[in-house]
Amino acid sequence: MLTGKQKSYLRSEAHHLQPIFQIGKGGLTEAIIKQIEEALEARELIKVSILQNCEEDKNTIAEKLQEAGIEVAQVIGKILVLYKESTEKKRIVLP
Repeated sequence: MLTGKQKSYLRSEAHHLQPIFQIGKGGLTEAIIKQIEEALEARELIKVSILQNCEEDKNTIAEKLQEAGIEVAQVIGKILVLYKESTEKKRIVLP
């Protein structure tokens, strides 16, 4: 679980990032979760965009990702900022 200070730091680091995944009409599937986990292993911090035609609520998606072991640093509009510490390529040092 991230502290408020750590979430704030991650939000500032993610500010310049562009979303690399889009969750659409199919919602959050196991395949998308697996791809997100692989991207997080490589980058540690990513943004995910939720499209307008997505039938799932953004908070429901955030809860599902947290159940999968992915930290949700921010939910703003239709964008999720996700973080997971990498086992191989650790780059981000949290305060």
